[in-house]
Amino acid sequence: MSADDTLVPDPAPTTSFTDFADLEGLLRLPRLAAIAAGPGGRAVAQIQQADEHGARLVSSLWDLDPAGERPARRLTTSEKGESSPRFAPDGSLLFTSARPAPGDAGYEDQAALWRLPAHGEAELVAATPGGLSLVAVADDGTVLAATELLPGGTLEDDAERRRDRKDARRTTIWHTGMPIRQWDHPLGDSERHLLLIAPDGGITDLTPGVGPVPLQSASADLSADARTVAVTWTRRVTGGQTRTDVVLIDTSTLERRTLLTADDEHQYSSPVLSPDGTRVAVARTLLPTPASTSLERLEIHRLDGAAEPVVCELGDLTAGDVAWADEGTLLVAGDLHSSGAILRVDTVTGRADTLASGGAFTSLSPAPGGEVLALRSDVGVPPRPVRIAADGTARGATDEAVRELPAPGAVGALPGTLTWVEAEIPPLPGSAPSAHEEPPLRVGGWLCVPNGASAEEPAPVMLWIHGGPHASYNAWSWRWCPWFAVERGYAVLMPDPAMSTGYGDEGLNRGWPRRPDVVLHECETLLDAVLEREELDGTRTAMLGASFGGFMANWIAGHTDRFDAIVSHAGLWALPQQHRTTDAAAWKMRVHRHEDEEPDWYRAYSPHHEAEAITTPMLLSHGDRDYRVPISEALRMWWDLVSAWDGAREDMPHRFLQLTSENHWVLTPSNAVVWNRAVLAFCDQHVLGGPSADDAISW
Repeated sequence: MSADDTLVPDPAPTTSFTDFADLEGLLRLPRLAAIAAGPGGRAVAQIQQADEHGARLVSSLWDLDPAGERPARRLTTSEKGESSPRFAPDGSLLFTSARPAPGDAGYEDQAALWRLPAHGEAELVAATPGGLSLVAVADDGTVLAATELLPGGTLEDDAERRRDRKDARRTTIWHTGMPIRQWDHPLGDSERHLLLIAPDGGITDLTPGVGPVPLQSASADLSADARTVAVTWTRRVTGGQTRTDVVLIDTSTLERRTLLTADDEHQYSSPVLSPDGTRVAVARTLLPTPASTSLERLEIHRLDGAAEPVVCELGDLTAGDVAWADEGTLLVAGDLHSSGAILRVDTVTGRADTLASGGAFTSLSPAPGGEVLALRSDVGVPPRPVRIAADGTARGATDEAVRELPAPGAVGALPGTLTWVEAEIPPLPGSAPSAHEEPPLRVGGWLCVPNGASAEEPAPVMLWIHGGPHASYNAWSWRWCPWFAVERGYAVLMPDPAMSTGYGDEGLNRGWPRRPDVVLHECETLLDAVLEREELDGTRTAMLGASFGGFMANWIAGHTDRFDAIVSHAGLWALPQQHRTTDAAAWKMRVHRHEDEEPDWYRAYSPHHEAEAITTPMLLSHGDRDYRVPISEALRMWWDLVSAWDGAREDMPHRFLQLTSENHWVLTPSNAVVWNRAVLAFCDQHVLGGPSADDAISW
C-alpha cells in the first residue's frame, strides 16, 4: 500500500499542539495506541484519530524511524482502520482490519487477519464470521488468534447460524449462571475460541465446544515453535463466583492440561511464554477479603513443574505490561510512585533492576539487539513512541537512555506548570493508635497551576480524585485532561491517596475496604497544604471524580459543603444496589458482604444515606451502557436530588448529563467534547459565578 497521510491534518513531528482552549482540536489529535518492533530495526505504530464527524476513532499503521531522524510514514489507510500490528518472521507486517476483502473472502464489518509485505499491497490471510483478534505469532509465521462463535456452534456452521439469527431478529440469551455481562456487553450470546492460523491461511479451532464461560476474558500466548498455547481458563464455582486457572493446549493433539489451579485464595492471569517455551510468566492474584485487597504476584513457572516458581521482586511497582527480552530477562512495566518504570527481572533469581523510569510505559516490544520499543507518557505528555537502549544509554547523538521517535500527535507548551507536591498526613481522627512507632505517612500528587496565577490573581482550585480505587495519576488522559481546566484558569490537584497503585501492598491496602473517609482525609490534607500557596484561591473550589472517584464525589457531597461544585461521573450511589447489579458483583459481594452482615460499613459509606445533607451543586454524568457502575446508580441519585429540591424549579442547581451510547468511559470524540464543555461550564457557573451551564450544551 502506498503511504497516505491525508486523514491526518498535520503529521509533521515538528508541529506540536498548544491551543488547549480548542477542546475539539486536542481530541482530534492523533493518538499513539501501540508500537511493534520488527526485523532490521523496524518500528511500526498504531495511531488513532477521530473521523470527520468525531463519531469514532479510526486506527492506521505508521512506519517510524528507529534512529529518530526521519518523520513517520503512513503505511495503511482505510475507512475501517487497521489495528494490532505484529511482525511475521519474514519481515511482513500482520494486522487486523474490517476493510473490504477481495471477492467474498471476508465477512462484512468483521475484523480479519491481513499481511502487508515489505513491498506491495496488503493481502487477506484469514477471516471468520465472528471476526479475528491477533494474539501471538510463532517463529514460523503461525498465528494464534481469537474469534467469537454462537454458543454450541462450529466454524463451519457459524455463518449460517448468524444469518438465521439476524433474519429472525432473535436477541435472546439463555443464562445458566454468573457472570452475565462485562463492562458494556452481555455475556452468553457468544463463546470465545482460540484459533491456530497457518502461514497459508489454514485455520484450526484449538478449543472446539468450549462453551461461553472458559475463555470469555482469557489472555493467551503461543510458544515460539507453535506447539503450545498457555491460556487462562475460567470456571464457575458456587456462590456466583468464578476461578481462573492456567491451561496448556497441545496444538497438534488439542489435548488440554491444567498447569496452575486457582482456589478460594488465589487465581491467575496474563500468561506469557518464554522464548524457548519451557517457562511461563504469570500473574497470581490473591483474592480480596474484607481485611485485604487483591494483591498480585508476578511469578515464573516451569511448564514441567520441575522447580518451585520464581517470584519476581518488583518492590512497590504495580505490574502492567510484561514481555520476555530473552531467556534470562523479563521486562515489566508498571506504576511506581505516581510515575512509572520498566524493570528488568533476572528470571533465575527474580531480582530486578531499573531499565527506564520517569514516566508511564506501555506496549513493551523488545527489539533485535536488546533495545526496547514502548510508549511513554506522563501527566503533561501524551503517549509517545520511545526507543530504550539495552544498557541504559541510547545510541545516537544523545546520551539519553530513553529516546523519543518522531510521530504525529505531539503536544507542545502547556498552559501551566506541573509540580509534584506532598504533605504529611496525620492519623485519621478517631482511628486506633498504632501499636508501634511508624514513620510519618506522606501522600503526594500532581499540581497543575495556570500560567499567570499570582497572589494578586490567585487561581480557583479543582480537586480531582481518581477511579479504581487501584489506579494512579501518572499518565496522560485524553478526556480527563487537566490542561483544559488549566487553560480556563483553574489549578488542578491530582492526588494519589490510599489504595493507589505504585506504592506496594501497603499503599493498596491502606484504607481498605474502600474507605472514603480515609481517602478524603488524605486528599483534604494535601489540598489544604497546597492552598497555603499565595497563587491559589481556597475560597473558590470544585471537586471532580469518576468511577471510584465518582463514588467519592457522591459521598463527599453528603459530608462537607466546602466545595462550590461537585462533578460525579459513573459514580456509585446506593451500595447495596450497586454491589448486586455491577458486572463485578462476585468481587463486590466477596469483599463487602451483605448489608445485614456489615450494617455499620454500609451505613457509614453508602452515599445515598446522606442524600438530604447535600447542598453543593452537583453535575452527574453517566453512560447508559455502563455495566461496571450501572446507570441505575445515576438514575436513583438524580431522583433523590430532584425530588428533594423544595425551591423553585428554575433554581435547582443540579444537572445530569446522560450519555446514551457510552459505557463506563466516554469514548466517542464528539461526546467527549460535549462532556468537557459541560463540566467546565458547570464549574464556571458555580465556582466563578459565570453564566448558566445550560448555555454551553448544544444539540
